[in-house]
Amino acid sequence: MKIVSLFNNKGGVGKSTLGYHLGHALSEMGKRVLLVDLDPQCNLTISGLSEEMLHGIWLEEDPFIDDFADAIKNAGGLGKITSSPRSIHFLLKPAEDGLNELEEYPKPFRLSKNLDLIPGRLSIHKYENKIAERWSGAYQSDNLSIRTITNIRRICEKYDDIYSYDYIIIDTSPSLGILNKVIISTVDGFFIPAQPDMFSLYGIRNIGNSLEQWQKEFNTIYSLISSDKRRNFPNKFVQFIGYTIYNAKKYTKKKNKYDLASAHYSYVKKIPEVIDMYINHANRADICNIMDPIGEKAVMHTHNTFPSVAQALKCPMWNIPEVYHNLQAQNQTYLAEMELEVNSGHFPGYRATRNQYIEFAKDFIKRAEVL
Repeated sequence: MKIVSLFNNKGGVGKSTLGYHLGHALSEMGKRVLLVDLDPQCNLTISGLSEEMLHGIWLEEDPFIDDFADAIKNAGGLGKITSSPRSIHFLLKPAEDGLNELEEYPKPFRLSKNLDLIPGRLSIHKYENKIAERWSGAYQSDNLSIRTITNIRRICEKYDDIYSYDYIIIDTSPSLGILNKVIISTVDGFFIPAQPDMFSLYGIRNIGNSLEQWQKEFNTIYSLISSDKRRNFPNKFVQFIGYTIYNAKKYTKKKNKYDLASAHYSYVKKIPEVIDMYINHANRADICNIMDPIGEKAVMHTHNTFPSVAQALKCPMWNIPEVYHNLQAQNQTYLAEMELEVNSGHFPGYRATRNQYIEFAKDFIKRAEVL
């Protein structure tokens, strides 16, 4: 099992959309995948769950997020609340409050065959605050501090023990804050979804600088704690497995490698140089084509409104024709409420996205194998 995160400190690059569709593509290739939403915006979650369903989860969890121990007492135990899927913040809450680990872990949401989801929650900032509060304690080998820092990885490993995943994919917020420091520093690998613009170049530079600092901090912690406590952390520091250009406008009049407008292509050509300058060789996976976009141009070009339609229908883009057809036959009220009308002339385009994401997923698999 490999734990891989999507990460870019610039927002609006399509990170959640890419993660959702990568998960579906991998699952359709027979890989068992768990998606974990650690972005407070929860875009990955609402790609697969209705707002009503998510609201129901959060509402049921509210007392436990406020005071876990008190909620257990009032509920007469954890049996009922853990009998259905729960958010990632609920799973992290015992460590946040300094309580014992859950004895039984709630099942994840099943999105499709081979694909599960642990939903996000807006309140995850509370856990981030607790990481910040306890960070210095890790240097003193404090048990609760170390547990708080390694808890996200430990939960991933618990779910893998139960469900035997091939990949656990974590979505993150566009931030270089302490929550992402802990997530990225304790996963196996990460990749950067980027757009062909100046901001992505700066984003890669910022990530590289942060990685260097984070690794120094974790190495200092490792030098101060016992070998037993060191086993709570991954064996080696996170590895960069590459980047992908995502949601770029296709432009075929200017002939270049990726069918991009000249201005966009000029930024794309600079990405390998920025990676080479700012992401240390020690933090890069041993991948011969790491300077090429993952999947080359398989998912590079914009899908226009396709992702928003997919999110409304809670399915990957390539399943839109079938899902829309079924709703027309069975639930026209939902389509009317969503004011959603899909042009059947776009059906071939929707279906064609499957092969594009499968191609992307194949390259992802090759890169993840070296972690």
